[in-house]
Amino acid sequence: MTARAAVPTTVPSPQALLDTAVRAATRAAQTVQSLAPGRSTVRWEEKGFADFVTEVDRASEEEIRSIVFADVPHAHVLGEELSPDLAPGASLKADQGVVFVVDPLDGTTNFLHGYPQYAVSIAVVVHAALVAGVVYHAVTNDVFTATVGGGAFRNGTPIAVSSITTPSRALIGTGFPFSHLERLAEYQPQFAAVSRNVSGIRRAGSAALDLCDVACGRFEGFWELTLAPWDIAAGIILVREAGGIVTDLSGAPAPVGHTSIVAGSPAMHRWLLDTLSQARTNSGSP
Repeated sequence: MTARAAVPTTVPSPQALLDTAVRAATRAAQTVQSLAPGRSTVRWEEKGFADFVTEVDRASEEEIRSIVFADVPHAHVLGEELSPDLAPGASLKADQGVVFVVDPLDGTTNFLHGYPQYAVSIAVVVHAALVAGVVYHAVTNDVFTATVGGGAFRNGTPIAVSSITTPSRALIGTGFPFSHLERLAEYQPQFAAVSRNVSGIRRAGSAALDLCDVACGRFEGFWELTLAPWDIAAGIILVREAGGIVTDLSGAPAPVGHTSIVAGSPAMHRWLLDTLSQARTNSGSP
């Protein structure tokens, strides 16, 4: 995480910080869109098994950083590609001031294959508390935004979590532990337990957009075993401001850190959390 100037005594309002994040996300999404026609010539680099980074990710993050530092010179940027230095299990600290938590291209594998589910995600954390977030869908140009206490929106229109409370009518999102294959044995009983009781499960490959789908009521819930702060920070505040709940698998409020995620409307979150817990117990997982 790149150090900036000393934190001033006053911090921009959540709305002002969101405005910066939206401008940065818009510029980054435009960069991604401009490079999409040449995706077949983009060079892939492997960060890990089935986990890729490209010059598109890096160009997007550079655009974000330039706007953030112009508007908020004292801020830090925690980004997936240029500063992936938050240790697993760690969370942001209060004395870090203003931190923009950035995923410049959530769904890189989707982008590389032309699968239309990828986005730019930016959240703003002030003294370790989430205050704003934006997810810009780079294919549809849908912009999801939220500020703490100010509600959640899609393209400026208020959104809310689903009112469906019956599991058999629920559509649930998930993410496979593709880069943590050692956790497949833990995940598979959970998948089976959920799938026996719901109308469908979807895995689209972008946690940021999955959480947007929870926030606007397309999904009744979502879970994944291992996610990074840049995957989820903006999505967390979107779901919460849309009336939903986001925790880890233990039921504790989800941190802006490396964590598991269970999200949903209040009723469906409770059901999903209980179902996952029972599956873990039955399978003997820790």
